[in-house]
Amino acid sequence: MKNINLKDLNIEKVHKHLKDGDFTVGELVDSYLEVIKEKNVDLNAYLEIFTKDIKPQVENAEKMFKDGTATLMTGIPIAIKDNILFEGHIASASSKILGNHVAVYDAFVIEKLKKEGVVILGRTNMDEFAMGSSTETSYYGVTRNPFDRTRVPGGSSGGSAVAVASDMALVSLGTETCGSVRQPSSFCGLVGMKPTYGAISRSGIIAMGSSLDQVGPMGKTVSDVEILYKSICGKDPLDSTSLSDEFKSNFKQAPLKKRIGVPRDFLSGGGINEEVLKNFDESCEKLKKAGYQIVDVTSETMKYSLAVYYIIMPAEVSSNLARYDGIRYGFSEKAQNLYDVYAKSKGKGFGKEVRRRLLLGSYILSHGYHDAYYNKALKVRDMIARELVTIFLDVDAIISPTVPFPAFPLGDKMDDPMAMYMCDIFSAPANLAGIPAMSLPSGKTESGLPLGLQITAPYLREDILFTIGKDFEKLV
Repeated sequence: MKNINLKDLNIEKVHKHLKDGDFTVGELVDSYLEVIKEKNVDLNAYLEIFTKDIKPQVENAEKMFKDGTATLMTGIPIAIKDNILFEGHIASASSKILGNHVAVYDAFVIEKLKKEGVVILGRTNMDEFAMGSSTETSYYGVTRNPFDRTRVPGGSSGGSAVAVASDMALVSLGTETCGSVRQPSSFCGLVGMKPTYGAISRSGIIAMGSSLDQVGPMGKTVSDVEILYKSICGKDPLDSTSLSDEFKSNFKQAPLKKRIGVPRDFLSGGGINEEVLKNFDESCEKLKKAGYQIVDVTSETMKYSLAVYYIIMPAEVSSNLARYDGIRYGFSEKAQNLYDVYAKSKGKGFGKEVRRRLLLGSYILSHGYHDAYYNKALKVRDMIARELVTIFLDVDAIISPTVPFPAFPLGDKMDDPMAMYMCDIFSAPANLAGIPAMSLPSGKTESGLPLGLQITAPYLREDILFTIGKDFEKLV
């Protein structure tokens, strides 16, 4: 097997090497499989390697190079989160209740990747049903941060982040409901993006909160994330919320002003780690050197984002997870009557955090509280989205730290749900407004833990994220 320097690779370099014959797709994939064999036992990033599928995928990719149909993504080894359906394979959302659930069709993003000729290596660990910020709620054990194995990798897409950060895949797919791509990307020193809601189809993604869920690409560079993002976009007739290319092309694209906003009032609420704040200030200075004007912007509503999210999300969770009742499919516990089948199947099949959110969501939607909580949250959500539109009239993007603190020790926040939920404080506005946001590496703490800068852009302006991100990358 050839000695391939995986740390130095990106998608464009791999494509050139494969075209030039420096190594084959098979040799590249074997190199990643060797690293997986060495590291995954300890890190627990992958729940399963698709061993039987890898050879046919490799042969297909090599054929595409021979017949001239290869694209930039052809032959690229990729990891997918355990809530993305891949026909014929288990997709469990890292839950006991779906432990033996075999997908009977491909998610839209998998269909797109197959056409590109990628090599899907395996499915990665995650917080159960994407409910968590640390990849500690998985039924299949915790995933560890490759920079410090006593710390969390972030969540819920922690396995997907660790796979790339530890050279067990070149790129990966995660999903976001609130920060679940950006936060683990920050904790693991990666680039991770949440696209505009509807830019990528949700068909074939195990649902958590349907008005918030979104597939997101993760990689080591902005260019890798951009290439992967563009390869999985497209209108899907099975997802009524997915956006057509025609709609995107007709959307007005204002020219860059080279102005970036900082919501100082939102960042002054306390609870932000000192090293994170210092790093953020340094990041602002780097963007100034890159020719951007950094200006303060004021928001009256962003401070309510987390509270609004934790009303809307559990309400949607309680609806989406009602189907896991021990009758139709998934884990089932036998009992003497129908109620006990429901109660025991859900009680034993779901973990503690999932049960907590199900109960909260059912309460929020119950008679007498629906108007008081859920409908009011929807109104505030609309206010947040409208205020962001106004802010973006003056600036190209908004920046903040991705997370208020670096990766924390395993178990540190498991008994304090409110402390865990604070991981999402800077992520929530973009998810609620359905606009794109990206985290990219911005430096490290004195102890060597990665930190991330978050860039948030207007609706369908992923191009702004890529432009600013590439400019920033050159200075880090």
